[in-house]
Amino acid sequence: MACLIMGIVNVTPDSFSDGGRHTDPESAVAHGLRLREQGAAILDVGGESTRPGSARVSVEEEQERVIPVVYALAELGAVVSIDTMNASTASAAIAAGARIVNDVSGGLADPDLLPVVAESRADIVLGHWRGHSERMYAQAEYRDITREVVGELRERLSAAAAAGIAPSRVILDPGIGFAKRGAQNWELLRGLPHLVGAGARVLVGTSRKRFLADVLGEDASEERRDLATSVTSVLSAQAGAWAVRVHDVPTTRDALRVAEAWKSGAA
Repeated sequence: MACLIMGIVNVTPDSFSDGGRHTDPESAVAHGLRLREQGAAILDVGGESTRPGSARVSVEEEQERVIPVVYALAELGAVVSIDTMNASTASAAIAAGARIVNDVSGGLADPDLLPVVAESRADIVLGHWRGHSERMYAQAEYRDITREVVGELRERLSAAAAAGIAPSRVILDPGIGFAKRGAQNWELLRGLPHLVGAGARVLVGTSRKRFLADVLGEDASEERRDLATSVTSVLSAQAGAWAVRVHDVPTTRDALRVAEAWKSGAA
């Protein structure tokens, strides 16, 4: 199966890359539809920034931002994912048509989230996480990052099963950039086949993240980070990733197509 593309629809004023670009529902919906036309199979709608150092927003504010967008996109036939750590937002988004709950905390931030998903038909993305944005780098200590991340995600997979979520509904995310410093992200990506071997689908999100600038240089433009993202997305697909989460869909779409043609020997 070809690697899918999850397009990012941030309805936030402060996301690290595109905060403030789509803060009103009409703009966010138009952006989501554009990403779908460009090749995104899934649209990931988020109303709370998880960039390093970001502050939490209230659940009420988060829902005011995202629920109208989720509803409109789902009504138009899009496969929608809700990017949230809050059980009540997940529940409202599922009711509005979301088919996937993307929880970067892996169900740790809100203990009610896994039961909410279990009672629905939605799938869930469980991200590797060691704390909220303002303190996550204090937890970035590993002896063997691949072994530890895979082990901690296996624990989240077990927690989901205990809550009543079948393994077939779970997607694991190594949480690139979350409680991981520059080189640790590269080491974890190199070990991605070990996570794929855990048995669940795997989502990888490297888009425009800071660790790419370690290679490109701190002055790397958005366009250059998008190109680097497409390379890491292709390598993730080759390692067995089910989907990649990106801001710039066309660049990654084209890169995946070229890689597939190379692999198959046919256009």
